[in-house]
Amino acid sequence: MHLPWLNPGDPFPDTARAWDQKQPAPGLLAAGGSLDVDTLARAYGSGIFPWFSEGQPILWWSTDPRMVLFTGEFRLHRSLRKTIQKFVEDPRCEVRFDSDFDGVIRACAGSPRPGQSGTWIVPAMVSAYEGFHAAGFAHSVETWIDGELAGGLYCVGIGRAVFGESMFTRVPDASKIALAALVAWCRHAGIAMIDCQQNTRHLASLGAREVARRDFVQQVGRQAQLASPRWQFEPVYWNALLPHTSKA
Repeated sequence: MHLPWLNPGDPFPDTARAWDQKQPAPGLLAAGGSLDVDTLARAYGSGIFPWFSEGQPILWWSTDPRMVLFTGEFRLHRSLRKTIQKFVEDPRCEVRFDSDFDGVIRACAGSPRPGQSGTWIVPAMVSAYEGFHAAGFAHSVETWIDGELAGGLYCVGIGRAVFGESMFTRVPDASKIALAALVAWCRHAGIAMIDCQQNTRHLASLGAREVARRDFVQQVGRQAQLASPRWQFEPVYWNALLPHTSKA
């Protein structure tokens, strides 16, 4: 169960070398390295992501299978559809991209996932992704109500490959609205999939499914080489999910 140790700038091992289901941490690929912009960009472009807790070294993962939300398979349940329709029609409500990335990632860091007592978004991760955002690779999708940040998510975009990271909500369904907005934007931009990393019941209920790592890595490799679309949300993009319901 040898785990490669990376020095800053070292290349990543082939993702096929990640630990398999017979080992204690399936998907674990390497440890060490750094969280600088170049390393993060190389990692995501290869289907690799960092995930570790306070007191641990940087751990790099490439899970098999990989949970993916194909944007054309997004399940917009009736209740969420009604919620989004009300949101779209309310002049107090809006979706913004990248207007408060720091606020979003720090809110995500303060919101442990169900069943967890802490968060994996440790201070080193917050700092790294703030730098990744400044370099144009990390983005926030934000739900605003009455001028207040109500919920949102942050993600990574490498070319036309999109990787979901974490979300938070202060108002019921605000994070779900943000995810739906990301899906609507992706459909408008012709982006076919959003990486979800881990299989959860919530993601599966929205249409996400597992794919083989080999296929995922190949797809990411192709999409990462393409020009990145403009990360900006316009109300008309809701038409990709809710035809004829966008604000004028």
